[in-house]
Amino acid sequence: MHLSFRKATSEDIPLINELAQKIWREHYPAIISIEQIDFMLLNRYSKRAIEESMQRGEQYYLAYANNEPVAYAGIESKDSFSYLHKFYVDVSNHRHGIGRQFFDYLLHQNESAKLIKLQVNRSNYKAINFYFKNGFVIETTGDFDIGGGYFMNDFVMVRQAL
Repeated sequence: MHLSFRKATSEDIPLINELAQKIWREHYPAIISIEQIDFMLLNRYSKRAIEESMQRGEQYYLAYANNEPVAYAGIESKDSFSYLHKFYVDVSNHRHGIGRQFFDYLLHQNESAKLIKLQVNRSNYKAINFYFKNGFVIETTGDFDIGGGYFMNDFVMVRQAL
């Protein structure tokens, strides 16, 4: 399998939205309600929301397997760390090493960061285990109100950057 990665541009917003719709609807029904998935896709992964996050400084990246888009990520540089807002791999491509290689690529795109932080749903065991294997530890636990009567029940995880 040939993998390639690149920084996304505003022209990639429809592709990122399409990947989000597919990945979230396949992966998250066992973790959160369909209603919360719909709410989060509308409020955080719509084309408009992606465009606004890009304008605020979040940088998006895409991963391709054999020239097909299979993953996306969004990372933002803060004062003393980078925040990995989004890191999603198409469910049908899990366990092929894409996530690990994509994560390594992202580390090299943000070499000035000392730490990397992220949030992950406490019931998303596959993702939690992936992050543990990639050097993250749990910093804290939180229930984050995202509106609409929904909460993200997450671990905040952290690791040293390169």
